[in-house]
Order: sequence, then C-alpha cells, then structure tokens
Amino acid sequence: MYAEERQQAIATEVRARGRVAVAELAVRFDVTGETVRRDLGLLARQGILVRVHGGAVRPDLGEVAEERDLGQRELSRSAEKSAIGVAAQAFLPPDGGSVLFDAGTTTLRAALAVPAERRLTVITNAVPLAAHLSSLPHCEVTLVGGRIRGKTQAAVGADTVDALRRLRVHVAFLGTNGLSRVHGLSTPDPDEAAAKSAMLAAAEKVVVLADSSKFNRQDLVRFGALSDVDVVVTDAGLDPAVRNELRDLDLEVVIA
Repeated sequence: MYAEERQQAIATEVRARGRVAVAELAVRFDVTGETVRRDLGLLARQGILVRVHGGAVRPDLGEVAEERDLGQRELSRSAEKSAIGVAAQAFLPPDGGSVLFDAGTTTLRAALAVPAERRLTVITNAVPLAAHLSSLPHCEVTLVGGRIRGKTQAAVGADTVDALRRLRVHVAFLGTNGLSRVHGLSTPDPDEAAAKSAMLAAAEKVVVLADSSKFNRQDLVRFGALSDVDVVVTDAGLDPAVRNELRDLDLEVVIA
C-alpha cells in the first residue's frame, strides 16, 4: 500500500469511528509506529483529525480526553444502550444464580431490564444500580463498599478490590470506556480499573456491555485482555470487520 492510500484509509476510519490508535494502525497496515505518527501529523495539518496521546480523534471529538460524568454519559447513545441492556438479559444466570454488575450507564440499562420475577443474588459497586435492583422483590443485593467516585457513582479503592477478590459469581456484566485488540479493555481511572480487573477475576462468565463507539478505543489504564471476555453485547453500529476480528478470538458477539 502506498503512503497516500494508507493516509486515506486512516482519514476514512477516523471520520467513521471518531478515534484511532497508533498501535492498532501499525498492526493493521504492517508499518512502524513512527510511520503512523507521521501519517497522523500530516492529516492533522490538513485539519482532518486532532492528535491526542496514543493516536488521534475526529476534530469535533477533541474533548474526549476528559472523562465525562454520569449524567453526561447517560444522555449519549441512549437508544443503543437500552437495546444492549435488553439483549444482556439472555445471559443472566438461572433463578437463584449470582450476578455482578459493574458501574456504568450501559450496565445500568441492563439492571433496569432485569425481570421483577427473577431470583438473583446481586453484587455491585454502583450506587444507582444497587438502588434500583434492591427495589425488585426477588433480588438480594450487596453494595460493595469503598470510596464513591463522583463521576461514575462507583465504589473504588482497596476495600472494594479486597471484597471483590473474595467473590465467585456465575456472571459479571462489565462496562468499558475502550476496547481494542491491542490494548484490551481500558478506562481512564486507575482505581476504577483495579475494581474492574477484580470483577473479571471473580466471574465464571464475563459479559462486556459496550456500545459501538467504544471499539478501537484505548484509554489510559488497561484492566483486562480480550481473552478474559466470553461475550460482547453491542449495537448495530459495530464495524463488521471488528465483529469478525472478535469472533476470530472466540468471543461471542451479540448485536442488540
């Protein structure tokens, strides 16, 4: 592939996805990271993208480096998240089973869709999820303690991680800020990453709930590999090529 063709492909991808990562582009095009950085620099000078640490974003998404709070994220891609939450119900354990809910707006939609008649033992570190699930007549809910992060309303810290490490649940529903083949699952905050990592280790089956904007994104802290995941539930906006890549890694991909 000529440099101009590669740069055009990068421009097309950043327009479609909103974000690209140097490491993934280097693997995809079989070039060095330095070559990709030169391509991104050229495209940035043309106004096609904005350089950020580890990659580039579409110009209208220049603010993505700042983590948005729960209220802001709740308004984003609401229909897709609701559909994902409904589709996630297929992976609930049978009556009497145990399920771990991560914090996040998409996992919240899954919690809101739990049938009132389902008998479950629920563990979560998310205050909004615990408030809703504890109102269901047949859910026994444990809210894991710790410091509450204002941005996500999630309990984090050493006490949270210690409590999660003592668990073994049938299913864990996890959210993620970024998911890529190279960087795995990632999130901006180290404390949230530590809690999510403990959740991964606590579950017999891991189901990641993520809308299609989260794919091929890399955030600051990696909390798990794609090999730690059994199922990904997402929306119809997922690039078919990415879906095939995930299936090649033996992940079950569900389109809500």
